[in-house]
Amino acid sequence: MINLTKKHRYLLSILSGLIMIVSFPFTGSLTPLVFLSWVPLLLVESNISQKKYRSGKVFIHAYLAFFIFNIGTTWWIWNASLGGAIMAFTLNALLMSITFLLFHLTKKKLGAKIGYFSLIVYWIAFEYFHYQWELSYPWLNLGNNFSLVPSFVQWYSYTGVLGGTLWVLIINVIAFKLIEGKIVKKATKKTQHSLIIQLIAILFIPIIISQIQYYSYSEKYNPIEVVVLQPNIDPYNEKFVASLESQLKKLCDLADPLVSKSTDIVIAPETAISQGFFEEDLPLMPFYKYLIMRKKKWGHAAFYTGASTARFFKTKHSHASRKMEGGPGFYESYNSSLLMDEENVSTFLHKSKLVLGVEKIPFSSWLPFLEELSINNGGTSGTLGIEKQPKVLSTSKIKFAPSICYESIYGEFIGTQCKKGAQVIFIITNDGWWGNTPGYKQHMSFARLRAIENRRSIARSANTGTSCFINQKGDVIEQSNWWKPTALKQKINLNNDITFYSTFGDLLGKFLAFMSIGLLFATVFRYFKRA
Repeated sequence: MINLTKKHRYLLSILSGLIMIVSFPFTGSLTPLVFLSWVPLLLVESNISQKKYRSGKVFIHAYLAFFIFNIGTTWWIWNASLGGAIMAFTLNALLMSITFLLFHLTKKKLGAKIGYFSLIVYWIAFEYFHYQWELSYPWLNLGNNFSLVPSFVQWYSYTGVLGGTLWVLIINVIAFKLIEGKIVKKATKKTQHSLIIQLIAILFIPIIISQIQYYSYSEKYNPIEVVVLQPNIDPYNEKFVASLESQLKKLCDLADPLVSKSTDIVIAPETAISQGFFEEDLPLMPFYKYLIMRKKKWGHAAFYTGASTARFFKTKHSHASRKMEGGPGFYESYNSSLLMDEENVSTFLHKSKLVLGVEKIPFSSWLPFLEELSINNGGTSGTLGIEKQPKVLSTSKIKFAPSICYESIYGEFIGTQCKKGAQVIFIITNDGWWGNTPGYKQHMSFARLRAIENRRSIARSANTGTSCFINQKGDVIEQSNWWKPTALKQKINLNNDITFYSTFGDLLGKFLAFMSIGLLFATVFRYFKRA
């Protein structure tokens, strides 16, 4: 039996949370430590189980560890919203703790072997569901830890990020069994040697496979020339206050020196057109005429940018529709992207994956009063309209996946766009809400995983940074500095090949989500049978 005092259990729970923090990108970036981050918490759970303490103790210790993890990795949300930060820390830690408690209960009712297997199943199912539901928040998925070491996870083109989560959990369970066997001295040398061999194999075989993929992969030569713009407009004090004309002039002035006859597209960040307008009125808007005038200097280059838009409907179109003031009908607001192609034919596409608390109020379709709790950061607030399905945009030469801000952390969403024909990924974002913190760095880093999953080059335009270009192996080939107006130009390759992940998405998540339901039923059945 593992002999731990109450003090030891709390110290180990805190240790788990701290290791999770320092192994995560830009809050420590000590990536290899993620393979040991769960071991202290598993030792605590084992001690509670062996001493037959009530299961609530497992929940308390898990909540402590995961609460520390959430605060330490995403404290920067506080800069944008105190209420939003508290909600994110407390609720996400709660969901993680419930998932860990389910593992404990299954282990308690169905035995240790099935129990530790259920930990892997439940956790991956939790991360998969975290992509899908009203409270979607996949920022801290374990597979995101490897965004700083893309050469270790080239096999994400088959498994996606959830494959990284599987890798982390298996190694943590084996490491825990090794340490547990050493502490209680109940494991034979043969068992210990077997576990050591398993640990080494499961740790290094994926890395070796990835290295082979990394150094053997070669992009097909199919270049386009892209210019990305970083205007560095303060989202709190300038973006929604200063004149739109001055902001667009700043964008165009950044672009002019870099755009050449061979430039195919110029990309500006999310809500670069910050003044809200009805989409059908676009040809009448003064800024539109100004953009056409400036765009003439760019030859045949297309222009892709973010905008705050709305649409009018005679009848209620969706939950996001609101009644027009002083007249009949409804309107719906959007966080949009606008493509002006080579001939100035304009196309709008609306953001689908919305930021909780700012662009989307969870469960407000059932509880409308919750809309009053929305956070207003200067632009449109409250629940916005969305595209119901992932879509692509195209010019005469490029078919691309448009990704607005938060959408770039949703692997399966981007994968579906690539499956629908996107040859490249363009990300537009405004990360200035968080200030100079790990937030904007993590956001950019996660984009590298989308490049690997789909074998697509990425051009990223961020209002305040980091703007960058990423190749199909996840390497950053050029990037901007934080909070500095700039423009970057690169030639990047298009790709028409579809990866396994682009085709099938989070297959691992779907499979283990169904398996988790079976394990839950078996646990409940055993509970009532014994009762």
